[in-house]
Amino acid sequence: QVQLVESGGGLVQAGGSLRLSCAASGRTFSRSTMGWFRQPPGKEREFVAAISWSGGFTDHVDSVKGRFTISRDNAKNTVYLQMNSLKPEDTAVYYCAATGVRWDWSPRGEYDYWGQGTQVTVSS
Repeated sequence: QVQLVESGGGLVQAGGSLRLSCAASGRTFSRSTMGWFRQPPGKEREFVAAISWSGGFTDHVDSVKGRFTISRDNAKNTVYLQMNSLKPEDTAVYYCAATGVRWDWSPRGEYDYWGQGTQVTVSS
């Protein structure tokens, strides 16, 4: 059974930092694109960042560029999202996602597996 489990969310003041982790189990994701999405209160889920299977390519939405960094450790089957200089508008449920085995780089395409999400709340 494939599982993606996010951790590291919480309440932080504006300007602070959090590091989200997503541990994958049930299969290896070393040949999968991994991504982070978020759903702010009352809004649709949106793309945040993605990383290729090798870690050689990354994509970040403009609103988080320079503040958030996605990374991965294939030996640990884990992907991370380092979030710095957090703003109240970053408040959302953050979801980890993974594709099946995919050799092409389509960071904002379809994802096959999703985690349950972790809440991030940034106070002003």
